[in-house]
Amino acid sequence: MPLTTLLELLERLDEAHIQMLDLAAFKKQTIMDNKVDGLIDILNRESKLMKLIEQLEEQRAQAAYAFLQGVGIRSNLNLNLSELSRLVFDPEDKSRLLHIQQKLSGTLRRLKQANELNQKLIEQSLTFIDYSLDLLVGRPNQDFTYHHPSDKGSGSTRPGLFDARG
Repeated sequence: MPLTTLLELLERLDEAHIQMLDLAAFKKQTIMDNKVDGLIDILNRESKLMKLIEQLEEQRAQAAYAFLQGVGIRSNLNLNLSELSRLVFDPEDKSRLLHIQQKLSGTLRRLKQANELNQKLIEQSLTFIDYSLDLLVGRPNQDFTYHHPSDKGSGSTRPGLFDARG
């Protein structure tokens, strides 16, 4: 019975991570479309999903411990699924466990790639915003006309977009 519970929890974890993967695709499009409100909504949904994943992960750890106790292992070992599968002797159960391991591993790999891409897109967006601001207001102490280096007093410095003296 503990193995069945463990397998069900692993399936639910995979489903939750697939939902995160779907959100990552929406996030990518939202970033590319520069929709800040949509991004905030996605981040809120991701936060709720992360809480669910944390709960499922706690339940998974408890189910793994119950399984270990069921096969006579009394210590609280933190075994990965490959190690755990060595303790499953029923061929059908072992096959199900290895299948969900591969499935979850693939989902997590795709999610990692999607998150890395979204991070790069956000970094590019921030770089573009910084560049655009530089074009709009100029860099601090940026001179547009030539001044002799010894003539420091005659140059005027342009205030930035936000003038603190105002």
